[in-house]
Amino acid sequence: MAIWRTVVGKLWLTIIALVAVVIITVGLFLLQYIGDLQLADTNKIRHLFIYTGVVGFLLTTFFAFFLLTKITQPLREMKEAADRVSQGDYATRVAIRSSDEIGELANTFNQMASELHTLIRALEHERDHLSGVLRSMTDAVISFDAEGGIMLTNPQGQHLLEDWNAVQWDDGELSDKFGLVPGPLRENFRTVISGGKELTAKVNVQSGVWSVVMTPLAAVDAVRGAVAVLRDVTEEFRVDKMRKDFVANVSHEIRTPLSMVQGYSEALLDEIAASPEERRELVQVIHDESLRMGRLVNDLLDLARMEAGYLEMAFQPVDVNVLMSRVFRKFAALAKDRGLQLSRSEEDPALVLQAADPDRLEQVMTNLLDNAIRHTPAGSGIRMGAARKTGSRGEMLELTVEDEGHGIPPEDLPYIFERFYKADKARKRETKGTGGTGLGLAIAKNLVQAHGGKIRAESKPGHGTLFTITLPMSSKRGTSGKVGR
Repeated sequence: MAIWRTVVGKLWLTIIALVAVVIITVGLFLLQYIGDLQLADTNKIRHLFIYTGVVGFLLTTFFAFFLLTKITQPLREMKEAADRVSQGDYATRVAIRSSDEIGELANTFNQMASELHTLIRALEHERDHLSGVLRSMTDAVISFDAEGGIMLTNPQGQHLLEDWNAVQWDDGELSDKFGLVPGPLRENFRTVISGGKELTAKVNVQSGVWSVVMTPLAAVDAVRGAVAVLRDVTEEFRVDKMRKDFVANVSHEIRTPLSMVQGYSEALLDEIAASPEERRELVQVIHDESLRMGRLVNDLLDLARMEAGYLEMAFQPVDVNVLMSRVFRKFAALAKDRGLQLSRSEEDPALVLQAADPDRLEQVMTNLLDNAIRHTPAGSGIRMGAARKTGSRGEMLELTVEDEGHGIPPEDLPYIFERFYKADKARKRETKGTGGTGLGLAIAKNLVQAHGGKIRAESKPGHGTLFTITLPMSSKRGTSGKVGR
């Protein structure tokens, strides 16, 4: 910067001009007297003026440099320090060289920089804290401005935006006005922006259910945006539906045999049955329905104990050939009576589970074979299989039960292991008094998982169903354990 553009430079030029004006004025005023005095040497007078001007110029220059050191240099340092602070260097400080106004200004600047540094650090700490909270949240958090633009989001919200924005939403005017807001949230966003009140809702996106809490961001005179917190409640929604369905199904399953027991017992009390054969038939129905109700209660208790983790299991080495033979003998006569061909795979001496509960595995196979026999027409076949397989988890035992029955529709297949699920009309109860409780597959799934295995079903309507159980041949379980999720 040129010196004449600084404050000191301007003062210096002003003083020089002032001294020059004074000297010239005094010189012009005295010249008329000098000529009259007839002094001997006029050159000395001129030299006197010259020396006086030079001395005045030197004094003003010295004064200007003095001011430059005391005023301009500290001010320039404070300007450079302010520039560094504006660029983010909040640790910048200015040296205090005097106790005058300039020194007080430098001290105030240092205090301001210190307070600003403390404030910025506090803001950064709060920002990092907020960012950490947002990142650790399992809920999706998305902040929108008033025009629908994205201001802030956490990783879960970013993933949600990417998934939802990949879907084409047809909502006309809202799509044009709030293009960056995902389709399921646009109507809620418009309501919050226009009303300025918090909104809680549930939205269905494809096969999922989301709980949405949207809060307006209030400004002085308007709503400047909204914050949406979204939680995936698909599982809670499914569990709640299962609970309601469970209560309804239990009520239905118990009501039917109770009604029959009550009706037939009233018939006996009213002596409607005239002959001993009729009375025996009524008593037989009451007996069958009481057995059916007992099976339902026992299955419910078993399932409740399994899911609560209170069902004790005795793990021990199990010869799978002995297990398969026992189950085969149990159902051979029943299958023959139904006109079914029941077969099993050849025995393999290597089929030995190191740790399993034989009674529980027999219960699983019994449930599967009971379903197969009840849902397979006469003249068809049912096959039991056991084989050793090698997979990613090591040596595995694969048990199969395959029937040639009606099959299960593809839309029902994912739900057959749920309690009381009987959506498939082809696999309904076929013989009164001999039907299942709708809990067999749910119990089988829990028992297989308790052994560290998996169960799956494959089916094609009209061509039969294949149930496959995969169990580890070796296990680190002890001699006893509990079933639980």
